[in-house]
Amino acid sequence: MSAERWPENVGILAMEVYFPSTFVSQDRLERHDGVGQGKYTIGLGQKKMSFCDDQEDIYSFCLTVVKGLLEKNRIDPRDIGRLEVGTETIIDKSKSIKTVLMQLFEKSGNSNIEGIDTTNACYGGTAALFNALNWIESSAWDGRYAIVVMGDIAIYAEGNARCTGGAGAIAFLVGKDAPLVIDRGLRGTHMQHCYDFYKPNMVSEYPVVDGKLSIQCYFTALDKCYQLYKNSFRRQHKDLQCDPNMESFNYFIFHTPFCKIVQKSFGRLMLHDLFSLKDGELTEEQKSKYSSLLEYREMKLEDTLTDQKSSKEIEKCAVECSKELFKKMTKPSLLLAENTGNMYTPSLYSGLASILINIDEEELVKKRIVLFSYGSGLASTMFSLKVCPEEYLRPKLTRIIYQMQAVKSRLNERTEIEPEDFVKILKRREEIHHLPNYTPAATTDYLWPGTYYLTSVDKEFRRSYSRKPRIKLSESLEKSCEFL
Repeated sequence: MSAERWPENVGILAMEVYFPSTFVSQDRLERHDGVGQGKYTIGLGQKKMSFCDDQEDIYSFCLTVVKGLLEKNRIDPRDIGRLEVGTETIIDKSKSIKTVLMQLFEKSGNSNIEGIDTTNACYGGTAALFNALNWIESSAWDGRYAIVVMGDIAIYAEGNARCTGGAGAIAFLVGKDAPLVIDRGLRGTHMQHCYDFYKPNMVSEYPVVDGKLSIQCYFTALDKCYQLYKNSFRRQHKDLQCDPNMESFNYFIFHTPFCKIVQKSFGRLMLHDLFSLKDGELTEEQKSKYSSLLEYREMKLEDTLTDQKSSKEIEKCAVECSKELFKKMTKPSLLLAENTGNMYTPSLYSGLASILINIDEEELVKKRIVLFSYGSGLASTMFSLKVCPEEYLRPKLTRIIYQMQAVKSRLNERTEIEPEDFVKILKRREEIHHLPNYTPAATTDYLWPGTYYLTSVDKEFRRSYSRKPRIKLSESLEKSCEFL
């Protein structure tokens, strides 16, 4: 399809966020686990962690979030032409989650929906989004919407990594004339083979994690993607008076295995900007800005990650140099990550939801948000979106922002579970994982209205679900749906 025929302003039209109604407090988990006070809350930057009992699974998560997207935005199921799923929570080695979601379209008679599941650790949601965008900008597009759904249940075996779990799902409605427009042609991708985090044991939900290697891979991928993204931005914006840097953009969102790594990542971009400056180019203002990092300019960028003598000090200096910019450009994106933990594939996009919750609409209009997606193994991309570049899109932006405020309220409506019970629940999930002839033991009392839940697994491993009755939308929310 020629550029002249591309649909305009392709991106995210609507958004639905789901996380379980139960959580465990990270400070109480510290005490239960007998670790130093602040290890999870200060060291990792986490407050609360979402998790679910045995009556929820990845199928129920995705059913809940897609049904919510359809209902709250009054979308006719017949208007969906593609449905993409990104996840690393695998129930079946053959049958896709997408096929389970087709139950939601049976009544409408619409079975003409392309797309299946995409898997590579936390990157699957981004790959699913790109697939949807590519379809809309291709000769195969028939004018209908795409839905992208990403969801995961992130749990770990007992030990150091358990506190970095989380759970949730996010669904997007993707199409033209969107208020969140994905920048066309602005991407930087880095793919590499490594064993930093993987799930080779098919009878367990738990991953194998090399924590030190995983963090190094994450930062290496960030370096590569940022350089490639800036190169792409430079090619598109030939009128720039100087090379692009962090302050050429408005907000940065990162995949968030835990919040502290995001602050370190933001600092690393500042280090990258400094290393990009040629000798003799630094102004007095820049010398002041990068003062504590100047002594490291003679090093190679990759050595700042691996040099045992100086890597930690460089990281500390970069965080300190960038802390004011971080508060403005990235900290608002961490609301959900701090309070739900690592959702895996939806993690990056929980940052987008948080930006929409925390930043005033007037401040967001025509701003560019840069997103860094990372999935272990590894796959990574940096890309960007423009918020409401055209005035006629404002009502749609208003609607999304309004609906995201309900997500913020829901964070405060969850039920806190004692760490002792949290451990027992994860033990139960471990024991029943992939069992046939199983009926969940957990109550559905804690579930929110509109939540799908598992009712049984029969002897042939076939799973059945019910839905907790939905409360009618408020009059104001019903009105907000009219914008679509």
